[in-house]
Amino acid sequence: MTTFLVIGALGLVLLVVSFVAGDLFDGAFEALAGDVFSSAVIGAFVAAFGFGAAAAQPALGTVLAVLAGSVTGVVFAAFAWWLTRLMTHGSSDATPSTDDTIGRDGRVITSIPDDGLGVVDILVGGHVLRLNARSEQPLDPGVPVHVTGVLSPTAVTVAPVWPEIT
Repeated sequence: MTTFLVIGALGLVLLVVSFVAGDLFDGAFEALAGDVFSSAVIGAFVAAFGFGAAAAQPALGTVLAVLAGSVTGVVFAAFAWWLTRLMTHGSSDATPSTDDTIGRDGRVITSIPDDGLGVVDILVGGHVLRLNARSEQPLDPGVPVHVTGVLSPTAVTVAPVWPEIT
């Protein structure tokens, strides 16, 4: 059982080092399939194999403990591979644009005159966009508005939000 615990601890050390320092085997397994042989995946397999076999050995014996550890290692390695792919190949959100503001609510920052532009803040995906705004009627600062259209990359048309009827 001690041997399996040492193997598990070594795998855990490899896993932690790969999270802190990055992939230790970068380029070493280029001929093999992508992220399957990254240090995070190998570390997860070795750690799960060692600890899984150590847990199974008292009840199953050494031979079946190796099998149980292997199955546990493959499951954890697959999970580590999935997480690695998710983190490295996942898409990144694009920078919000004025087109993303249509239909969103915001607030007037600088008053919007009758035939001129004012400034509004619109929240889009956690980003506050401060844009020029035009309205069919004058609006004072603090008035909640709804974006109805896009005039340019830096300007939108807005309308006041209707008050809720209670």
